[in-house]
Amino acid sequence: MKVLSKIVHSFVRSNIRNPKFRWFFIVASLAYLVSPLDISPDVFPVVGLLDDGVLITLVASEVSQFLIDRRKARKASESTMDTAKSS
Repeated sequence: MKVLSKIVHSFVRSNIRNPKFRWFFIVASLAYLVSPLDISPDVFPVVGLLDDGVLITLVASEVSQFLIDRRKARKASESTMDTAKSS
């Protein structure tokens, strides 16, 4: 089980940096959260909400990382344009 978890984790981490896969992951995660199908049903008090909580945390971290990367790229392009204008 631990080996499978490491394989899945490394696959997700290596592919999530690609913008196309990042959006796919975010959309698929949100679809999973609103779908009635669940890995562990919410009938079980702690375990049922745990998978949803982990998924919400992962989606929030990926969206925030995407926004941070986009902001850095915008600042870099603005500084490049400012440098070009002053030359």
